[in-house]
Amino acid sequence: MIFVRQGYVTIILVTLTIIFQSAGMVALIEWIKAQFPNGLHRLGLFRSFILVVRFTSLLVCLHMFEILLWASFYRWKCFSSWEAAFYFSAADYATVGAGDLFLKQMWRAMGPVESVTGVLMCGLSASFLFAIVTRLIQLEDPGLTDPTYASSGVRPMFSPVSRPRMNTNAHE
Repeated sequence: MIFVRQGYVTIILVTLTIIFQSAGMVALIEWIKAQFPNGLHRLGLFRSFILVVRFTSLLVCLHMFEILLWASFYRWKCFSSWEAAFYFSAADYATVGAGDLFLKQMWRAMGPVESVTGVLMCGLSASFLFAIVTRLIQLEDPGLTDPTYASSGVRPMFSPVSRPRMNTNAHE
C-alpha cells in the first residue's frame, strides 16, 4: 500500500511539473506574439540580447517555481525546514544531488524521479531558447542558417560541412 501511495504522489508531482512547464512556455510564446504582433523582424543586436535575457530569466523563474513545488512536498513529508527542503529539491532537480541530506526511507524514490523530471524540463527550456536564438539569427542574417544560400557558393555558417567520401573499395 505504501508503494501505491508513493506512486500516486510521484505521478501528481511529475504531472504538475509538466503542466507548469508547458503553461509557462505557452505563456512566453503568447507574450512574444503580443509584443510583436507583426512577427519578429530584424531587432538589432541590443534588442535581440534583451529578448534572450528576458526569456532566459523567465525560464529560470519557471524552474524555481517547479523546484518549489517539489520542495513543498519535501517540507510537508520529509524535512523540518524550508531551507533544507528547497536545497534538497534544487540539488535533485539539477541532478547534482544533495549528499548531506537524505529523504525518509519511505520517500527515497522521489529524488531520482525529480532528477529525471528536472533534466527533461531543462531540456525543454534549452530547446526553446535554441529555437528563439536560431530565429533571431535567421532574421539578422538568413545566410547563416538557410541552406538555400549554399547554391550561391557561400557555405552557411551553421550547416554541416560536406566532405568528400573516402574510397573504401580496395579493387578500384
